[in-house]
Amino acid sequence: MARAVYKRTKMRSADFMMLVLTLILIIFGVIMVFSSSYYWSIDQYGQPYHFLIRDIFWVGSGFVLMLGAMIVDYHVLAKQKVAVGLLILSILLLGLVLTPLGQNINGATRWIGIGPLTIMPGEVAKICAIIFVSWYLSDKPERVLSWIRGVIPMLLLGGVYAGLIMLQPNMSTAITVVFIIMMIMFVAGMKYKHLFVLMGIGAAGMCALIFMDKDGYRLKRVTSFLDPFKDALGDGYQVVQSLLALGSGGLTGVGLGKSIQKNLYLPEPQNDFILAIIGEELGFIAIILLLLVYMLMIWGGIRIAMNAPDRFGMLLASGVTAMIGIQVLLNVAVVTSSMPATGVTLPFISYGGNALWMFMISMGILLNVSRHRVIGTNTVKTENQEIR
Repeated sequence: MARAVYKRTKMRSADFMMLVLTLILIIFGVIMVFSSSYYWSIDQYGQPYHFLIRDIFWVGSGFVLMLGAMIVDYHVLAKQKVAVGLLILSILLLGLVLTPLGQNINGATRWIGIGPLTIMPGEVAKICAIIFVSWYLSDKPERVLSWIRGVIPMLLLGGVYAGLIMLQPNMSTAITVVFIIMMIMFVAGMKYKHLFVLMGIGAAGMCALIFMDKDGYRLKRVTSFLDPFKDALGDGYQVVQSLLALGSGGLTGVGLGKSIQKNLYLPEPQNDFILAIIGEELGFIAIILLLLVYMLMIWGGIRIAMNAPDRFGMLLASGVTAMIGIQVLLNVAVVTSSMPATGVTLPFISYGGNALWMFMISMGILLNVSRHRVIGTNTVKTENQEIR
């Protein structure tokens, strides 16, 4: 049995660079949500400010949540009853999606309606998975080295999450959650042979889901990205419009607010394909700068994880950083037709209250970890050794 023993600690100010980068992305996101949704909002709701007003609400309330996550000591999440409770809550929410409480939008049932608001349990599952896995692998660090006590429980956890999320269906979120769990295990010190086995099981599972689909829908979705212009008015339509937007933008873009593809050519451009509108209006240079901001954020997250005062903080920061990095990578790949189209939001920028809330809470947790420092020796005691 291992427990973390903490020496004297004191609080410091949050990582200023990470806070500034977060504000840059959020403010830029509000601007681009308004620009990209302008005509879609008029078409659907009869006025251009529908998505802007709601996005400002999500941002404002998200700041309150982020501030709370930044102030309340993150060690509260390291308690077993909290970590396990959040895990159970996330699984229950995923199960409720499959009941009559679930709301079907555009052929997918991914939301639970609560009055005027909707909850997307797939987004909640990401942060709950990060907290639980971080607690599980820090409460007893030797677990990650054991196939029975470490790998198999995490494999089952990933399987439960992926199975429930795939029933919505939502392959992109299922992939993201599984990747996050694997990344935390890797950082925690998982053996390479265990990692390769998990990768093999994951690949086999993906192939089974794709090729065992009776109507061939998933296989068609997976292969359509190879040549989206082959079915430009069908499965490849959204990707084709995205590529046309990126190509039209060129190096410097056509100008903010002057996108052609957002004029009802690219469906719901403020959501998963908002990067295409950014590329069209502001150009390739703007996309490079945006990716640079994300790279700095990921580097900052890694630095916070490396300087965390304890194992739980290190794994928690690593999980949040992995989530951001994975979603940026998947979103860019989808928009540029480098992988099959999936519903992956661009962190802090794409429209969507649930995703924005979860990212801002996650960033609050990351900033919380950055506020702690240890003076003296941080010791983790095990049965047979003392690691300093």
